[in-house]
Amino acid sequence: MSDKFELVSSFQPSGDQPKAIDTLVEGVRSDKSTQILLGVTGSGKTFTIANVIAQLNRPALILAHNKTLAAQLCAEFRSFFPNNAVEYFVSYYDYYQPEAYVPSRDVYIEKEADINEEIERLRHSATRSLLMRRDTIIVASVSCIYGLGLPEDYCRGVISMTVGEEIDRSVFLHRLQRVRYERNDVEVKRGFFRVKGEVIDLFPSWEETLLRFTFFGDELESILRMHPVSGEVLETLTQIDIFPATHYVVHDDMTTALDRIQKELKDQLSSLRKRGLDFEAKRLEQRTRYDMEMMAEMGYCKGIENYARQLANRPPGEPPGVLLDFFPDDFLVIVDESHATLPQIRGMYNGDQSRKQSLVDYGFRLPSAKDNRPLKFDEFITKVNHMICVSATPGDWELSRCVKPDHEDVIQRDGDMWGSYDISEQLIRPTGLLDPLVSIRETHGQMDDLLAEISKVLDQNQRVLVTTLTKKMSEDVTDFLSEKGLKVRYLHSDIKALERVDILHDLRSGVFDVLVGVNLLREGLDLPEVSLVAILD
Repeated sequence: MSDKFELVSSFQPSGDQPKAIDTLVEGVRSDKSTQILLGVTGSGKTFTIANVIAQLNRPALILAHNKTLAAQLCAEFRSFFPNNAVEYFVSYYDYYQPEAYVPSRDVYIEKEADINEEIERLRHSATRSLLMRRDTIIVASVSCIYGLGLPEDYCRGVISMTVGEEIDRSVFLHRLQRVRYERNDVEVKRGFFRVKGEVIDLFPSWEETLLRFTFFGDELESILRMHPVSGEVLETLTQIDIFPATHYVVHDDMTTALDRIQKELKDQLSSLRKRGLDFEAKRLEQRTRYDMEMMAEMGYCKGIENYARQLANRPPGEPPGVLLDFFPDDFLVIVDESHATLPQIRGMYNGDQSRKQSLVDYGFRLPSAKDNRPLKFDEFITKVNHMICVSATPGDWELSRCVKPDHEDVIQRDGDMWGSYDISEQLIRPTGLLDPLVSIRETHGQMDDLLAEISKVLDQNQRVLVTTLTKKMSEDVTDFLSEKGLKVRYLHSDIKALERVDILHDLRSGVFDVLVGVNLLREGLDLPEVSLVAILD
């Protein structure tokens, strides 16, 4: 393991890439806070960014506006940096219905979530890499601005184990439970451990393998890394750092935290009753006291994240700990498709607060629940020292940070004039490809027309994208094309994140030939095998 990035590629920068790389690297070294890489589709912007990261040799966060694009970027950067840590950090929910109250209909919606265990493991792997090595690239969605807990609390929960050390087995088990590992002697799943005499099997939060700790009395005799199913010994270790089973670790005495919650409850009940909201006050008291009893008894309750501020003893309004806090101060932020990603980051806070304000007003949650939130846009910016915005169509915010209208070097785009300060252009495609031919057809007989065009493409062993207006239409078109004997799949938001990656991989490798979707042209996907894009209606 090295702390130096090693870029592996059979290609060398060409076209506009060398100048863009030099300009961006020099901009970061001269402490420019924001730069733009303005590049057309197919100009190799990802390869340019990979070279920038390699030359600067700094940890990097690459932000994408959806899980599918993030997964593809992660795969590309892993191919460029096979000897370094390239991690994937997105929301671990396959399905998520947030808690909400709709006053106009008097409808309370309870939180529902379906957690993807593999994505949860990848999130733990990402933070572990950040804390253990500098040669780390995290490819993330806007999930990175949501509360994750503070890195110092997370690090305080790390348990270091060394072969030969003296440690009471019961003390070790107690430590595991304090950092939220649970005991299950029948089946060991990720985040659980089992005890069989002098042997403790642990399935760590970040691993795909099992750790077996064997004791002889109070001495740790061996540490083995094993396959979780076959039991095959994969590696013999002399030392291991066990990271917590959850990113949110409470070290303070729970009694103290409960006292803070009790005080806030008392104040809020008084406020509600003064406004004549006795029913809401009663509801809040019942719900909160039940949660407090669960936390006192079990150390946990459903919706414990709503008490995050009180558990961590943070002042009101202070931003929560997020993924960005796990990076060192000199890290680099790359915002891919910045014209879509930055507005998404800007909109997260207001939507979250609007929903939670109703829960507070009507006695479902304490006011401190509002501090379990995403970062405000300004808070996000203050955590970022060096940002490179990558887009073919940069937005107003990026341009306002990078453009000097009175600069002598002026560029004209779409009738507007701006200075080219801190903007690196990449307009020449290294492949020599030109923009595609665009043909507009009548909707009358469009399916027969589509079949004829698909046939031409398949004769050349190439692939096809078909875009539709709705998810239902994408499924109907898929059924129609399948009945015609074509190998076809559909892709839309109901497909789980990791399954989307598999579908795109199967398209490129020829498992099927036609992919039907809704927003495929907005994903920022790189699919060189696709030579026809059909946009229906």
